[in-house]
Amino acid sequence: MTTEDTPSDPRTLTTVLNAIDIIRTLMQLDGAGVTELADHLDESKSTTYTYLKSLEQGGLVRKDGKEYQLSYDMLIFGEYVRNQSLLYTIGKSEIDSLAAETGQYAHLVVEENGRGHNLYKSKGEQAVGDDYQMAKFQQRDYLHITASGKAILAYLPRERVETITDHHGLPARTEHTITSKDRLFEEIADIREQGYSHNNEEEIEGFQAIGAPIRSRDGIVRGSLSVSGPKSMFEDDSAYQKISDLVTKTANVIEVNVNMHRRSSEIINEGT
Repeated sequence: MTTEDTPSDPRTLTTVLNAIDIIRTLMQLDGAGVTELADHLDESKSTTYTYLKSLEQGGLVRKDGKEYQLSYDMLIFGEYVRNQSLLYTIGKSEIDSLAAETGQYAHLVVEENGRGHNLYKSKGEQAVGDDYQMAKFQQRDYLHITASGKAILAYLPRERVETITDHHGLPARTEHTITSKDRLFEEIADIREQGYSHNNEEEIEGFQAIGAPIRSRDGIVRGSLSVSGPKSMFEDDSAYQKISDLVTKTANVIEVNVNMHRRSSEIINEGT
């Protein structure tokens, strides 16, 4: 069996990593044939075919005509992971309420491996950009371009933020995106002072967002939430303040409920 040695992971299975690359690429390409996939991965057709047939036999890939697609079994893994999240099970109803009250999209986000993962989203009656929001839900976000991501960065240890930015960089999505480390840390300081973050057209032109962290009782950031919409809804000072208050209030409610649930479980375990 082939292995690849690295300083941090001394025995990494190259075959497993290659299979993961194929799964990610099939998602990015929205399905592909053997030749297209092999060309995209700069791999031989025979090797690519072998991986695809192995993944198909394992139930993770299915063949549709001449193309290979990710199988519906992937839904089982995704739903399992999400339902195992206490943040999701407790926060879902609060995100629904936030979307209903603001009329816009509300998101619940967690960080893993230095990227933001959309755990849940809810759509308000006045929300726009459905196609973009659907695509966003299927991708890992750069933390520095979103309000939810910056809310998380603001409450991570500085060394962790340094590691994330060194590894993933600070790529620009728009002309407003923060691409300087110094500027990012300046904004992080502002977020910690005011308790919420603001995305000023940094992810997509014409769209803004306000986010807030969700923390444990000892201050560790567990995730974040945000409300996003057309920049016109944030231009009025009173509307901006109202949304900021709603976002921070909702984050606090989720924090309290998660922390109470964990404390209750600890008390029960102590009594057994």
